[in-house]
Amino acid sequence: MINKVLVIEDDQDIAQLITVQLHELTLEAHHCDCGQSGLDAALKNDYGLIILDLMLPHISGLDICRELRSKKPEQAIMILTAKGSETDRVLGLELGADDYMTKPFSVRELQARVRCQLRKVKLLQGLHEDTRPIEETAVNIGDLQIDQSTHRTCLAGNNLELTSTEFDLLLYLASHPDQVFTRAQLLSSVWGYHHSGYEHTVNSHINRLRNKLEKDANHPEIVQTVWGVGYKFNRQGVFA
Repeated sequence: MINKVLVIEDDQDIAQLITVQLHELTLEAHHCDCGQSGLDAALKNDYGLIILDLMLPHISGLDICRELRSKKPEQAIMILTAKGSETDRVLGLELGADDYMTKPFSVRELQARVRCQLRKVKLLQGLHEDTRPIEETAVNIGDLQIDQSTHRTCLAGNNLELTSTEFDLLLYLASHPDQVFTRAQLLSSVWGYHHSGYEHTVNSHINRLRNKLEKDANHPEIVQTVWGVGYKFNRQGVFA
């Protein structure tokens, strides 16, 4: 499953280019050229990653992303589209995409991001690149418990349904309580790449995480903004 990637793209030339790059990574690529067939395949089968265009016939990529997040919350999704405005990017991330790239794109950057997403999927399943079980680790602070071995997060007795990227982001912040991280540092440490211009990726995931974590997402007590710098995990915010 991890080595299977579904490409939902109606442009045959771009789909072929992506497929070639995936094959270079020794990945198995499946292609659907319309939204409905892509959604059906994504719901019926298991894929390590779904690469999704936004402008598709029958069903839009945003609707597919929304449906997948509802039915398969841990599915890794990367949007790859010509719609590169800030509004489109933020909307895609807010709906649950783990990453967002715009066309035209660098094939090397595409491969790097695919590898990054699949590494996270492997960690989620308890595997390293060499298939040895990872060391069980957990973070327990106040009413918050984060168990990396089971990928479960519990706050005040309630289980939180987090995507893999939301989980990684929270785990990283909670592992360094009260330390302030810039958006660039979080991009590097959680997403695994160094590219300027993708700060909204961090912002959108912080917003989604707060909606699930905070009592009042508009006045966060746990994941706080340090104005002009970035974000921090406030240790005191998780104590009842």
